[in-house]
Amino acid sequence: MSKQYVVETSVGIFVVLSLLCVGYLTVKLGKVELLGAEYFPLKARFTSVTGLRTGNEVSISGVKVGQVSRITLDKEDFVSIVTMKIDKEIKISDDSMASIKTSGLIGDKYISISPGGSGMYLEPGEMILDTQPPIDIGELVSKYVFGNVKD
Repeated sequence: MSKQYVVETSVGIFVVLSLLCVGYLTVKLGKVELLGAEYFPLKARFTSVTGLRTGNEVSISGVKVGQVSRITLDKEDFVSIVTMKIDKEIKISDDSMASIKTSGLIGDKYISISPGGSGMYLEPGEMILDTQPPIDIGELVSKYVFGNVKD
């Protein structure tokens, strides 16, 4: 074997390993899903989803169990339909409540699911019926500043 052949082979192996590493990091850091779904879809109807975005976290008791995958408008009732990807290992009862919360004072919005107590569980694609929209901090401040707060 010539010295040039060994060098070219070594460089080729290095390039292939580098491409594999870059591909792995792209999948992991980009949160790309490969080879099937580890999640199942659930939906929830909200009167307002102000500040909520696709990709935001879905949590139960402060633990991430999924993410928001789609936000659409129901054109008949003019309410927001939020589709979430929930970890397949999580079972959510049909009387659970979904609410939009803020992490910190002015942080990102996320959906917090409060588990219910019934023995019936939601199937993929079903709807969480009990929801609570986000609290509008600006509206609360303006009510307090202009004296419209009722005890």
